[in-house]
Amino acid sequence: MVATDLDGTLLRGDHTVSERTRAALAAATAAGAAHIVVTGRAVPWTRHILDALGYEGLAVCAQGAQVYDAGAHRLLTSVTLDRQVAALALGKIEAGVGPLALAASRDGLDGDVLVGPGYLTDEGGPLPYIPFTDRADMWERPLNKLYLQHPTLGDDELAAAAREAVGGLVGVVMAGPGIVEILPAGLTKATGLSLAARRLGVKAAETIAFGDMPNDIPMFAWAGYGVAMGNAHDALRAVADEVTASNEDEGIARVLERHLA
Repeated sequence: MVATDLDGTLLRGDHTVSERTRAALAAATAAGAAHIVVTGRAVPWTRHILDALGYEGLAVCAQGAQVYDAGAHRLLTSVTLDRQVAALALGKIEAGVGPLALAASRDGLDGDVLVGPGYLTDEGGPLPYIPFTDRADMWERPLNKLYLQHPTLGDDELAAAAREAVGGLVGVVMAGPGIVEILPAGLTKATGLSLAARRLGVKAAETIAFGDMPNDIPMFAWAGYGVAMGNAHDALRAVADEVTASNEDEGIARVLERHLA
């Protein structure tokens, strides 16, 4: 099985996949491997990309909370964040670092992303969201995660402070620039990937995983072989079996071509 993260890994900066990478993945699947996308994005922020790629396999979304059948456009499994626990965790974090800008991802195939005051988004990006001003709006419906931003702390600093504040109440992960998330306790990309692998009849030892951020560390620990992209965060590079070229320079294709040869 070939497990690929999406942003910063399979996708280039313009949100496309190169022809060389497409060809390498096609060759891998023709040789009998399954390709599975494993992303921090929830399904509503993922499926338009998968549809554009013509991807019809399983996808692990929302940091492992969701297993999605892209061909059938069907959500197979979903884990939600306990909202009372999340509110408690949020209070503990803010008691230590001060007020945070927040966003929240609602559960479900069509779950909205809510964005609060001060939370910075990619205004030019393709991802829709609903602004809110009253935090009570966040807790009205089931969620799969919260997004945190701090006015002065960097991503790694905020993630470390949040982990220290919450203990084992919830999971905290840094998933990309400006993206620190609160997740259900114990949930990682490896959680969803192991569920998807079981459905496909594939073992961890038979899996090569590609990623670029600290949220990919559990996936690398689960997979038989972990490949960090050339643009990867230092924490992921430190635990990778191999570091390849960047997402802009055919990193995935280079490794798959070598293995297939």
